Amino acid sequence: MHVLGIETTCDETAAAIVAPGEEGRGRILANEILSQIAEHAAYGGVVPEIAARAHVEVLDRLIARALDRAGTKLAQVDGIAVAAGPGLIGGVLIGLVTAKTLSLVARKPLLAVNHLEAHALTARLTDGLAFPYLLLLASGGHTQLVAVKGVGDYVRLGGTVDDAIGEAFDKIAKLLGLGYPGGPEVERLAEGGDPERFSLPRPMLGRREADFSLSGLKTALRIEAERIAPLSNADIADLCASFQAAVVDVVVDRVRVALRAFGAVAGHPTALVAAGGVAANGAIRRALTAQAGEAGLSFVAPPLALCGDNGAMIAWAGLERLRLGLVDDLTASARARWPFAEAAPQAVAG
Repeated sequence: MHVLGIETTCDETAAAIVAPGEEGRGRILANEILSQIAEHAAYGGVVPEIAARAHVEVLDRLIARALDRAGTKLAQVDGIAVAAGPGLIGGVLIGLVTAKTLSLVARKPLLAVNHLEAHALTARLTDGLAFPYLLLLASGGHTQLVAVKGVGDYVRLGGTVDDAIGEAFDKIAKLLGLGYPGGPEVERLAEGGDPERFSLPRPMLGRREADFSLSGLKTALRIEAERIAPLSNADIADLCASFQAAVVDVVVDRVRVALRAFGAVAGHPTALVAAGGVAANGAIRRALTAQAGEAGLSFVAPPLALCGDNGAMIAWAGLERLRLGLVDDLTASARARWPFAEAAPQAVAG
């Protein structure tokens, strides 16, 4: 079974071919990604119109390259998976229309995949992980703690009430005059900074609900930066280190709360999993590795190349759904917003 995956929800154009592997894992036969960072860097963030045009210009070529790298033809794939949302609607439409056209021409099943579900299932692609597991999904647009019980069966234990973690990193980077994308820059500078120089808040620490709030932390850092301006390179490094340390403390505390709530909705977790762009952050990975060990669990996170948006995760999610007969028809719609997990009643009630 081979599945083609197409990803165009934001500023990466991607196409991949994935097949089942050994011990429940997947085999990535090809994974082509073209980032648009250079196109958006001058604007300090993603410009939807530029992103959509870039997808149009390269998507056909990337699909052809993925098929060639995998040594297969479109007629030989068993399904065509595409991220149908959530994301920038222009880009989502381009990917979905392309996938529908290929599905119609090649007479292959269409698999309209939720981009967030694809992140949630990446641990099964890379590690063959069994259900259920606790997922920290953290990216530029999303921060959620989810009980992953099965394909299409997800319970949200907590989420952000304001900024996503990746969004907060990017905003701090912009505030400090760093490059785009901001998250990796903040992490890089934090390595040489003093995380104890600035006393920053840890929002939501100790709360019974596994929710996040980062707007107050972001504001506190801005106040500190304005207080000591003009900023030296050492000041910026210390601010980055202090900010990252606060985020790590919040993540650890929120995951601890979610682990306590997990049993009521899904039983005993097989692992603690991180996915999404923020899962590439080394400090967060180290903290979660230690936390998982304390809980008697393994920690699973994708290799760095699969933390960001990619076609392999879309293809794998499509393969998982195809196995279960969860296919779509040509009426599948593009969605700018598309929640993939239902909130746990006890999480809402507090």
